[in-house]
Amino acid sequence: MKKTISLMIIFIMLNILPAIAEVNHNDTLPPYFSWRNVNGIDYTTPIRNQAPAPTCEAYGLVASLETKMQYKVGKVYNPDLSEAHLYFYAGGSIRAGYVNIINAANYLMEYGVPDEGCFPDPHRPYDFPFESLLGWENRTVKIKEWGWVNHSREAMKKALIEYGPLVVCMYFWRDFYYYHGGIYHHRWGMLAGGHVMAIVGYDDNNQCWIIKNSWGTNWGENGWLRIDYNALKIAEWYGKGTGVMYLGDVYGNLMPDVPKIKIEQPRIYHTYIYGIEFPTIFRKIPFIQEGAPRILGTLPIKVNASNTNRVEFYVDKELKYVDNNQPYQWLFHASPGLHTIETLAYNEAGKISKSIIDVFVIG
Repeated sequence: MKKTISLMIIFIMLNILPAIAEVNHNDTLPPYFSWRNVNGIDYTTPIRNQAPAPTCEAYGLVASLETKMQYKVGKVYNPDLSEAHLYFYAGGSIRAGYVNIINAANYLMEYGVPDEGCFPDPHRPYDFPFESLLGWENRTVKIKEWGWVNHSREAMKKALIEYGPLVVCMYFWRDFYYYHGGIYHHRWGMLAGGHVMAIVGYDDNNQCWIIKNSWGTNWGENGWLRIDYNALKIAEWYGKGTGVMYLGDVYGNLMPDVPKIKIEQPRIYHTYIYGIEFPTIFRKIPFIQEGAPRILGTLPIKVNASNTNRVEFYVDKELKYVDNNQPYQWLFHASPGLHTIETLAYNEAGKISKSIIDVFVIG
């Protein structure tokens, strides 16, 4: 009888121990994790540029949302949500310099955020009357919940793996503007302010967080940041909160059947002289809108459009040209001064998306 009991105990232990070992292994955090490489798949979306507006809260939240959307759908399709919609509809103000991130997260729960085609970012350094396309409510992505994450590395790592990219509020110093690669440590300069970004991974071997910024691809490592664990100075803004936020499950219209359109020429912070492109050197000149492309002579307006069979080109809300064939483009020429170029894309179902850019015509 004792022998039988002993054999039973051995049998049970042989079957249970591997399961216990597996649980312990699964509970152990890996030394490296990144949403840029989950089983060989990069679930993050391309780097954006918020300039020249202080809209980082919306860009950080959207960066997390877009990654979670692709992971949930199970494929990379580069969703593009409207940061401008989230920023302004949640109560943000360029004059104030921010949107309360709690208000923005609550807005995502109640209303959601539509795709970029409903409200493309005009990159304006001032508040302006705004309105998303009619029917934007049917093109939104929402979250079921959000919450704060403890500052400890272990808690942040676990939340990062469980929930997706984390939205972090941080203090930064002047040398942060000049980061061009490597593991960032603060070395010089005064405190410059606060900033919001999305943590997408961590690396214990290099003792750093992997972060997606919204300052364009000319900053950092093609727009990305690796920052030393101890260099990330988390800011506890917005009342009661830890400064590190997770977003819950995403749902809604993750893949709306609408046109996608983006004005690719001209680009912000670029100057065009008879069609030849140069980076704008003197960005802050009185009476010229910062970021607006500067144009001398005629310039082809080029757009990248998909799921589209017609594109309309407007200048200052006046229809100038209709193109029914790829590649969609139009030769622009206007009087000196500030103008707004807007393109509307239509598909066979009659759905509409738009893209917009302000330009300053030199002559």
